[in-house]
Amino acid sequence: MTLATHDVRWSAGGHLIVDGITLSVEPNRMLGLIGPNGSGKSSLLRLLCRMRKVASGVVTLDARDIGDLSRRDLARRLAFVEQQATTDVHLSVCDVVRLGRTPHRAAFASWTREDEEAIDHALERVGLTDRHDQPWHTLSGGERQRVHIARALAQEPRELILDEPTNHLDIQHQLSTLALIRRLGLTCIVALHDLNLASLFCDRICVLSAGKLVAAGMPEAVLTPDLIRRVFGVEVRIHDGAGGRRHIEYIIDGDQGETP
Repeated sequence: MTLATHDVRWSAGGHLIVDGITLSVEPNRMLGLIGPNGSGKSSLLRLLCRMRKVASGVVTLDARDIGDLSRRDLARRLAFVEQQATTDVHLSVCDVVRLGRTPHRAAFASWTREDEEAIDHALERVGLTDRHDQPWHTLSGGERQRVHIARALAQEPRELILDEPTNHLDIQHQLSTLALIRRLGLTCIVALHDLNLASLFCDRICVLSAGKLVAAGMPEAVLTPDLIRRVFGVEVRIHDGAGGRRHIEYIIDGDQGETP
């Protein structure tokens, strides 16, 4: 295991938001975090990135407490893509991706060929080489999300953490963004709302409720009608689709199904 938490707790305003969570992600696999709003998903991701300090417990990277790592060393290893990251500054696509090189550069250092190659490679991996000099504000929502992923890739991480990367995207861009993330071959932890997308793209799923980890495992083992009823308060039917893929159908008024 590379990135893991061990009995991690974190509070805010006198309320326990993350309550004794222990989980781990296998190298080069995609772990999905799901749960209702307020279940602690985003808070847990920020603890994994050391954007917040755990109240108790420990977050480890290769069995080492991340608190023992310098912020520069941690940023060279682990990258975070925030939910709905935006900017009002007039930047080009390249300018945004260049921000990912910060952990690799000394203050006031000149740009090197290595930096430029890392930026070009990051844009190539997300399929935006032809947008290199395009103004940021002219991009579509899906393209902006891919640029933020490219910025993270410019850090040259081995672990990638994403907070609801498909939020506010249409279904085409939701599918293409998650397919892209899966193709990267990195160790990924991603918070998602859509249970069908989580089942389709994630190797393993962890379910949070009221700050606690209530289930973890393969999608087909975790996403059962009983668990979805208990955690999300909705009734579902689960169908086997083409290629062995499962589809979660939401039941309305007890007998009508609706696909979100």
